Amino acid sequence: MSTLTYIILFTFLGSLGALIGGFILLWRKKFALKISHFLASFAAGVLLGTAFFDLLPEAMLEAKDLGINIFFWTLMGIVIFFLMERFIHWFHHHEEHHAHEKESKSTIPLIIISDTVHNFLDGVVIALTFLISIPLGIVTTLAVFAHEIPQEIGDFGLLLHKGLSRTRIILVNILSAAVSILGAIIAYLAGDLISNYIPVFLALTAGFFIYIATSDLIPEIHYEKRQGFALIESLLLILGIVVIATSVSLIENG
Repeated sequence: MSTLTYIILFTFLGSLGALIGGFILLWRKKFALKISHFLASFAAGVLLGTAFFDLLPEAMLEAKDLGINIFFWTLMGIVIFFLMERFIHWFHHHEEHHAHEKESKSTIPLIIISDTVHNFLDGVVIALTFLISIPLGIVTTLAVFAHEIPQEIGDFGLLLHKGLSRTRIILVNILSAAVSILGAIIAYLAGDLISNYIPVFLALTAGFFIYIATSDLIPEIHYEKRQGFALIESLLLILGIVVIATSVSLIENG
């Protein structure tokens, strides 16, 4: 298969996480919300494992002769994602303190826009990693898939709560996920123009993954106070890390 075929195929597979998360929520809302904590724990481990065992080592290797400070760009990835999410959540939190129906409905486009932008970036990330190597792209796709499921359960659960119909949620879910393929194709076409900056994008992506895991997902684990559940979530986080570390090791040695 050509690199473009790999990119489109695995971007589609990565976007399935978004579709699965949305359909699980609409199929069994209570069940979806119950397992989202467990899925978020595993996803946090996958994201951290991908950042530290896959993306950062590859970025260091690619940047060796380019004089690029990988640690600076990783930090920038964390800061950029923080600022993006802070801007979006400012509107969400503003809406939470206003019960008026008109104000509540104005939150819906913000959720959809933020989710669409997020999926677009996922597609860009998958394409850029495939441009470096197919194994790196596959592991990155796994990380994207893992964190999309709990994220979509949360996002679309909020849309459901805000009064959006199930049919519209399904349509939004499909269109939003499809945007990731658009992002992947754009990144592929721009590959020659950004080839010297691939280490920067890898480091930024590592920063994104670290931020999502530590700011969005891990607090969900700490929020769970029941001993049995907290233990399971902690073990799932560790399992996510082990899965990525093992995958990277098998790919490198295979």
